[in-house]
Amino acid sequence: MAVRSRRGKRRQLKNEINVVPYIDVMLVLLIIFMVTAPLMNLGTDINLPDSSARSLETPKDPLVVSVYPDGALALVYEGENVSVTREDLTTRLRAIHNQNPDAVVLVNGDRTASYQLVMDALDAVNAAGIDRVSLISRPAEAGR
Repeated sequence: MAVRSRRGKRRQLKNEINVVPYIDVMLVLLIIFMVTAPLMNLGTDINLPDSSARSLETPKDPLVVSVYPDGALALVYEGENVSVTREDLTTRLRAIHNQNPDAVVLVNGDRTASYQLVMDALDAVNAAGIDRVSLISRPAEAGR
């Protein structure tokens, strides 16, 4: 298809897509995702106790049970942090253990939580039939 300009010359229409606006939008979205990705925090704030124990290998897909100072429990599984009761925790862990007998549970107890609350969480994990349980701590600061 030809179009006539003012001078009478014929010029051809371009049947190409202008991708410059799409590239601009893509770059803006890239910047937005780069800025917001570090702000997404899937975990919760737990003040871990200090320990001088050596670090073990972290399992591939660990189940993390968080114990809060007020006695609340949370289960982190496949990136989801779900607040649970003790009975619900045992039920969920039993179902996960039936699917994956090699599941490893990490107990993440707040340093201000009482020893009894952490033991209650360990009992709930044990009631689910899971034997591979580890406690999470952070490295002790030098000079303590």
